[in-house]
Amino acid sequence: MGKFRSVPDVLAYLKGSWRVERTVRDLASGDAGRFEGTTVFSPLDSEGGLLHKESGTFVWQGVARPAERTLRFLPGPTPGTADVRFLDGRPFHDLDLTSGRHVTDHPCAADLYRGEFAVRDADHWRSVWRVGGPAKDLVLTTDYAREG
Repeated sequence: MGKFRSVPDVLAYLKGSWRVERTVRDLASGDAGRFEGTTVFSPLDSEGGLLHKESGTFVWQGVARPAERTLRFLPGPTPGTADVRFLDGRPFHDLDLTSGRHVTDHPCAADLYRGEFAVRDADHWRSVWRVGGPAKDLVLTTDYAREG
């Protein structure tokens, strides 16, 4: 993705419904999977952030399963940024798209998740998570396209 689009307020940008396509590649085994579904960012009235609800179908080694996850995108420490948390309140990562691109880390036990976020235009953005550790060597690439 060559050019990035600046996003002055990440929460305002994300609000709404997005079509999601994710590829998951296990670099060690060569296995690959795919997730297709929807992510809806809806207002979290009590905290001024957004509730991120993702649902769809994940296909791994030919087996399709329903999959979902929920995150909380709260206002970040500086205007226009977000503090992303798991549903139970544990910190996940920061998100600042004011330059149109953001790189962040999330340590998880012995693994390290490194995320790169990039905004292409008003209706398309991508995240790429590289997961490395003793038992993991994965790349998760997710493309988002605004619905409606």
